[in-house]
Amino acid sequence: MTSDIKKRIDIAARRIEADLVLKNAKIIDVFSEEIIEGDIAISDDRIAGIGEYSGKEEIDLCGKYVVPGLIDGHVHIESSMVTPGQFAKAIVPHGTTTIIADPHEIANVCGLEGIEYILEGSENSPLDVFVMLPSCVPSTAFENSGAKLSAEELEKMINHDRVLGLGELMDYPSVIGGNEEILKKIKIAGDKIKDGHGPEIDGKDLNAYVTAGISTEHECTTIEEMKDRISLGMYILIREGSAARNLEGLIKGVNRANLRRVLFCTDDRHPEDILKDGHIDNNVRLAIKNGIEPICAIKIASLNAAECYRLYDRGAIAPGYMADLVVVDHISSFNVEKVFKNGKLVANEGQPLFQIKDKKNPNVLNTVNLKEIHKDDLKIKLDSDIVNVIKLLPHSLVTKKAVRKVDTENGYFKYHDQLDILKLVVVERHKGTGNIGLGLVENFNLKNGAIASTIAHDSHNLIVIGDNDEDILLAIEEIRKIGGGVTICSNGKVMKSLPLPIGGLMSDRSLDEVNKELKEMLDIAYGLGVNKEIEPFMTLAFLALPVIPELKLTDMGLFDVTKFDFVDISVKN
Repeated sequence: MTSDIKKRIDIAARRIEADLVLKNAKIIDVFSEEIIEGDIAISDDRIAGIGEYSGKEEIDLCGKYVVPGLIDGHVHIESSMVTPGQFAKAIVPHGTTTIIADPHEIANVCGLEGIEYILEGSENSPLDVFVMLPSCVPSTAFENSGAKLSAEELEKMINHDRVLGLGELMDYPSVIGGNEEILKKIKIAGDKIKDGHGPEIDGKDLNAYVTAGISTEHECTTIEEMKDRISLGMYILIREGSAARNLEGLIKGVNRANLRRVLFCTDDRHPEDILKDGHIDNNVRLAIKNGIEPICAIKIASLNAAECYRLYDRGAIAPGYMADLVVVDHISSFNVEKVFKNGKLVANEGQPLFQIKDKKNPNVLNTVNLKEIHKDDLKIKLDSDIVNVIKLLPHSLVTKKAVRKVDTENGYFKYHDQLDILKLVVVERHKGTGNIGLGLVENFNLKNGAIASTIAHDSHNLIVIGDNDEDILLAIEEIRKIGGGVTICSNGKVMKSLPLPIGGLMSDRSLDEVNKELKEMLDIAYGLGVNKEIEPFMTLAFLALPVIPELKLTDMGLFDVTKFDFVDISVKN
């Protein structure tokens, strides 16, 4: 409405008072990389002017620093294990006012109804949630998910006002190979943004990937990968999640020449990490700690992300921009004190000043449908005692293919209590098909027990790891009983479970409550010998993802990502 613009002009010209003025601020100018001392005049949800102003309401910041609201360029809300509303309550006090969400976790379980749940569940919240439509549901043809999203299905939602484009194109071989179905999805996105997910591709394959219109990448693990992609015009989302922590390795490759092509994301971040270390504010602090100038780190977390996703109304403190503002004690220490969203104070001293009323949605409940599983179903038939094993790496989603010698009995794998080789089981849990994938894992170190979860990226089948079949079976039955979630069993007893009734992925409780339960479960897991160099639940969740090298397991079998094909467990002479 023109009246809104007229009001803002009159406030800027000091003909009328502002609705709110933040007085005596040190304002971070992300355009010139300078600090401006003055007031910020706010008209409704917009910044009207910077300088010397009076307002109907005034807050004296006493020389504190004000930075633009922080933006997470790529996040799966589902990985927080809470609803969109509870997620907002957790991250807004850390200064995040906008996120770009890819709801492919719940879409793999519930299809378009899962995406609609995320959109509806994030309404009326002081966190702007934009969505990238999941491009790969399922992520590949080598697994069974709860839904399949074709180009025709995605076209129904592509014009939603909070849909910015097409989510991470994980099936990069199909893009590079010119697969017709994936090209249809790229085409329906038109000139909207297309997110990338192409770890380790280079040369002509990388050129083919980028020429398809893919403009972002969050899977870089080396500076060389980052530079290769920037040189082809891509934006790099430097990720600091829970299982994948790439910031300290990549930030050393950020310089004056490439700074504007870099932004921050969390991708998958567990409750404990959010509560303990923060959200995008944590990325900013880590970047500063690793040598990035504070204002540059702030620019990466705000203006760069806004411009990458074409959200030109935010990301800076300037007239006409959204009044999404974060007050910090100092730009170097970057401790968030106050958060303003749309010109309203929504968080103070780490506490949200708003309430959330989550809507119940029956379309995302009761999603666990398991066929009866018996002990014989868990036997691993071997043609040799030399086997392919999934080797875990510390703090990484990437695994290695290791070849090991194991014990056998009557042609089947046999546990050996002196060998750190555990059985991994993936059970299709959406349609009750009874599909079961079996594999072996080392470096997990679990003793006398099993851990099961319905969080298993990206198809979110039931995944179980254990050193004995009895506890594996018990864990499967416990998951059936609680309707999805995470459980730990040991010596024939259920030690503890966390029910996740929403798609088998999310709780309807607060982040603090979920974190308390998870911390108890972590203590139990580490008490059972789990390798402390890994986060057991997050690591387990990614062992079924057949698009991150090298070896993974789906409900259809052991999968070699480097060859993009199934591989036998047995290594034949």
